[in-house]
Amino acid sequence: MYCGHDVKCLCLNLRPLHPLILKRHRYVECPADADGVAGTALHGVGEVDVEDASYPFAIKVATGKVNAVSGGKWTRGIRRSPRQDYVVVPKQPWLDGYCVAEGVIRQFVAMPLGSGYSAEEQVSGKAEHGGLQIEVFPMKAAHFEKYNPKRDWRSRGGVLYEGDPVICCYESAMGLAPGGSMKQKIEKDPYNMGDWDTTHSSRCFAHITNSMVWHGITGEHPPHPPPTAKEYNAAGFPWFEWYDEKSNPLTGSKTLSGLKSVSAIGKNEKQKPLPENESIEPANTVVLHPHKKPGQVREFEEV
Repeated sequence: MYCGHDVKCLCLNLRPLHPLILKRHRYVECPADADGVAGTALHGVGEVDVEDASYPFAIKVATGKVNAVSGGKWTRGIRRSPRQDYVVVPKQPWLDGYCVAEGVIRQFVAMPLGSGYSAEEQVSGKAEHGGLQIEVFPMKAAHFEKYNPKRDWRSRGGVLYEGDPVICCYESAMGLAPGGSMKQKIEKDPYNMGDWDTTHSSRCFAHITNSMVWHGITGEHPPHPPPTAKEYNAAGFPWFEWYDEKSNPLTGSKTLSGLKSVSAIGKNEKQKPLPENESIEPANTVVLHPHKKPGQVREFEEV
């Protein structure tokens, strides 16, 4: 949820991911690049939170198989040429939307697939995939040790990173579209390309449904809608602003900068797709920064 400023609210709109492979008889066949199934129900605007990590990872994010950083097609692996097509954590704490200019994104907004709003339909002219695609690559262990020679990772039993590959897919009812613009810097990779272990990755293809489809798939009622920005602000909850004086942002993607926003398409079609999407002035802003102090546990701390 966002107010249109360079701030972010508490995650009161977290959506559960269901392991839909357990109910596979209800789904169409998964595509060839899928090993499992998961799904979520989403109301309106969303974001990808990638902040809870201390070990470096390169994370590729796409919507409808359109890369949210470079605007390119979904491909295996990560690339820097002609454009970087991934973000790096913990350097990048979250990703609010499509990288359209240096320091500017357009928010991820869930819209019905086939309505013409999604980034996928605007780029490819097709409503084929929908949803959200994520692939994660760890840093090579030897390279992590080189950058962190004094870190006692062996106290964890020698495990630097862990997790089984997960790919999730099913017939999607919704895609993600570019919403309003807001300030957010997408950071350049501070490491060398050879630092990443591209032979090992975890993937998740998370698909989005509306409330009616969600109930039909899971047999459960969907999560209740999150509060609007106006309701959230009126309750006095904090909005978070990210500040990093060492920031080195990417420039925007020409492909993504050419996308039309949900509002622009709605006006052209004489529709009002997001009637409750009102702009507000944040009443309680908390500034966060990425640098640790001696004895600090969490990577991110309030200024």
